[in-house]
Amino acid sequence: MFTVGVLTVSDKGSRGERQDKSGEAIREILSRMDVRIANYGIVPDEKELIVEKLVNWADEDNLDVVITTGGTGLTPRDVTPEATLTVVDRIVPGFAEAMRAESLKKTPHAMLSRAVVGTRGKCLIINLPGSPKAVRECLEVILPALPHAVETLKGQAGECGTSQA
Repeated sequence: MFTVGVLTVSDKGSRGERQDKSGEAIREILSRMDVRIANYGIVPDEKELIVEKLVNWADEDNLDVVITTGGTGLTPRDVTPEATLTVVDRIVPGFAEAMRAESLKKTPHAMLSRAVVGTRGKCLIINLPGSPKAVRECLEVILPALPHAVETLKGQAGECGTSQA
């Protein structure tokens, strides 16, 4: 079992003007796994507030994974990737590449995603898009590798062989 934080980045969501359907989608998908959702929050599209949550959840709450949703596009207010890059020690490009590759099968707009994934200490931070549909598509493609990534970060992983279904 590992611990997860779900952080929705949305101006309207933070003001209560929009239901957080993307955060709900993340929690629903993760409920099928052996995880505990330890933290949940909504912040506006403000880099400093996103950074503060990511640092607190990774460093103080010692979460294994933080998944953000929202703020990965091209609007001037979309700053989630910049906030994430500010706090991570290392990037993990394979996760973001896999998400974009899967999404590109469905829409050419996937190439506009600026989502990043990286590590802060022993915490994996994953940016997902803001729409529930895109959250489902992206999260489903990385789920098979997520437990091994967490085990590796915690120093608990064995051999890195391929899994057989």
